[in-house]
Amino acid sequence: MAILNKNSSISELILLGLSISQEHQLLFLAIFILVYVAIIVGNLLIIISVIFDNHLHSPMYFLLANLSFFDLCLSSVATPKVIADFFRKCKTISLWSCMVQMYFMHFFGGGEMSLLIAMAINRYVAICKPLHYQIIMNRRMLIGFLVLSWAVGFIHTTSQMVFMVGLPFCGPNVVDSIFCDLPLVIKLACTDTYILELLVIVDSGLLSLVCFILLVISYIIMFVTLWQHSSKASSKAVSTLSAHITVVILSFGPAIFIYAFPFNSYSVDKFLSVFYILITPFLKPIIYTLRNQEMKGAIKRLCSQNIVFCLDR
Repeated sequence: MAILNKNSSISELILLGLSISQEHQLLFLAIFILVYVAIIVGNLLIIISVIFDNHLHSPMYFLLANLSFFDLCLSSVATPKVIADFFRKCKTISLWSCMVQMYFMHFFGGGEMSLLIAMAINRYVAICKPLHYQIIMNRRMLIGFLVLSWAVGFIHTTSQMVFMVGLPFCGPNVVDSIFCDLPLVIKLACTDTYILELLVIVDSGLLSLVCFILLVISYIIMFVTLWQHSSKASSKAVSTLSAHITVVILSFGPAIFIYAFPFNSYSVDKFLSVFYILITPFLKPIIYTLRNQEMKGAIKRLCSQNIVFCLDR
């Protein structure tokens, strides 16, 4: 990342946070802490189960474990700072820290978007090309998906931040959000940012919208294919697809409204921001475990093995 413009006259930004009354501070603090702990535990359980349970050594669970890692990182970029700000009357963040926060938010967000597309491709091959599944979804293909997701995340965030870090900031310095994000911080720059705003809308908003539409179309094709083959295996596949499409909606929905239609309603954007960094990473492990017998079985085996290990000691 480039060095901040030396002509910048402000060194920190003020985050308004949730702008809630003092009476509700403790309640929201407790909620944020509990949900964040659940995010860590839930996503780590998925990652560890996939690594150590032989029953989960398949392409779908390999991609799921990496998605959980991205979710864990995405939530950790902003949530600890949000929790810490509940203890502070003046919620400030340095300009450099703000840039770093935005960089990694979009890095992991872009990578997660790529992984969701890879998971859709994996499901498509499993349902529509079952006889060629093992040949197509080989180890090289999975490593390629993973490398591509990191590359997309890097290109996605760098293409925006390379212009962002050079902007002059001379006031005001108040961000009406719980964390730094491009649409709001851009408005604080002391220069014409129309072109950069369009770049954000195209790079983050329209890209998310197009990917979401393509994913929905692909899942519709898969549902139609399954509808033509009524069997127990198809029923299991429908359950898996339902979980995937739910996660896609949870992941892409907030991003589309925040970046494709920015600057409309700060209160709505603030709610969507909380949903994006806290609620969605919290719900994904629940969706993938409660609706997946193999994952539930792996977690039970993992827990029982740890109990036996502790008893042996």
